Amino acid sequence: MELNLKPITLPGIDPNAPLVIAGPCSAETEEQVMNTAHELAAKGTRIFRAGIWKPRTKPGGFEGIGVEGLRWIQRVKEETGMYTATEVATAKHVEAALEAGIDLLWVGARTSANPFAVQELADSLKGVDIPVLVKNPVNPDLELWIGAMERLNQAGICRLGAIHRGFSSYDKKIYRNLPQWHIPIELRRRIPALPILCDPSHIGGKRELIAPLCQQAMDLGFDGLIIESHCNPDQAWSDASQQVTPAVLDYILNLLVIRKEKQTTENLHELRSQIDECDNSLIEVLSKRMRVAREIGTYKKEHNMPILQTGRYNEILDKRGAQGALCGMDAAFIKKVFEAIHEESVRQQMEIINK
Repeated sequence: MELNLKPITLPGIDPNAPLVIAGPCSAETEEQVMNTAHELAAKGTRIFRAGIWKPRTKPGGFEGIGVEGLRWIQRVKEETGMYTATEVATAKHVEAALEAGIDLLWVGARTSANPFAVQELADSLKGVDIPVLVKNPVNPDLELWIGAMERLNQAGICRLGAIHRGFSSYDKKIYRNLPQWHIPIELRRRIPALPILCDPSHIGGKRELIAPLCQQAMDLGFDGLIIESHCNPDQAWSDASQQVTPAVLDYILNLLVIRKEKQTTENLHELRSQIDECDNSLIEVLSKRMRVAREIGTYKKEHNMPILQTGRYNEILDKRGAQGALCGMDAAFIKKVFEAIHEESVRQQMEIINK
């Protein structure tokens, strides 16, 4: 399905600059909301975000201040002139947010993973012209992410955008949620007109990772950032470790290098021609390798040998990974490449043995 999209334009905000949405993970107290908002406004932030309803993994934690917090956000808008944004997960949330004059809504990762919940939101938004951003589902499922946006688009929401917040993983490493940049990159390829924002707070989970993640997003051509900022992050009632002060946020944003997207690509023609030649050579070499693999398959069939030779396979992966590292490439990347090559070699040998 092709999405019917319109630009997410807001009066007074430069459409050619990255869109920045900032504010605390949660609206905790009126004082906390107003202090954070005034500090952000003084640094030039134009869109204020705050969570009113917070879906927690387990019961017992702070689950949001609820509807009362919407009054505080209304005050932010009145006193600072900032646009306002919050997350919605149910039809009641939508109704309350619209009644409070919220300017922008987003759908959280847990909600976007549930088509029933997304459809409920879509039904509640019929006939409403408001920007809606959709976070990627917690699991790395591009079709589910696109499906959520399709449901909203069918309800008439045309000012749509996506938020890349990373993907949950059982094996925790440096990030709270793995970036898996190839997924939003594929989303951009599939839907070029769709604005994509990055949520470095949820990807990193640590405030020291926010700056490099912001720069990565800009280098990949993302259209904006949604960042958690709190007047006293160490005392935050939720996600304290991934929030930064407005002053630190301003410092991060001022250091960002924004790449020029409108430049001509004519000067890249020669380099791209070289890439095409390399790709052609790769395919020719792979074809030759598969021919040799088929010959090996014939030999194994004639001598009643098993196809999979584990020792040889491990030797290839280890040696090729080391060779790749010596050539300036990541050993894990080379391993993935040769795993795919080996899988195809085994498939072709199976065809020979089963003839």
